[in-house]
Amino acid sequence: MDMTMAVPVSFTAGALAEIRRLMSAPEFDTTKFLRIGVKGGGCSGLSYILGFDDKTADDEVFEFEGQTFIMNKMHGIYLMGMQIDWAEGLNARGFTFSNPNASKTCGCGTSFAV
Repeated sequence: MDMTMAVPVSFTAGALAEIRRLMSAPEFDTTKFLRIGVKGGGCSGLSYILGFDDKTADDEVFEFEGQTFIMNKMHGIYLMGMQIDWAEGLNARGFTFSNPNASKTCGCGTSFAV
């Protein structure tokens, strides 16, 4: 891994704790990588991807505070500077995405436009 490459995405302590909790489950497939990315769709044009997946030849590997993750090389332009958080409140529970590249986001917070 090229350590000179800027890490495009950061995680809050809460998000890291939840990811590590999920990865420590007995049924977790340890051959999978944490994937962050985008896909077409959603109310605003693009939706975030956050899940566990196989690494492909198009992926780059990054590390943030000990957490390794993969991202398609083409997705960096959409996600550079994004912060992922974990919300656990009365109105919302789940991962949230704070993306400085988004020109507009939808009410659900998982879809955006650039």
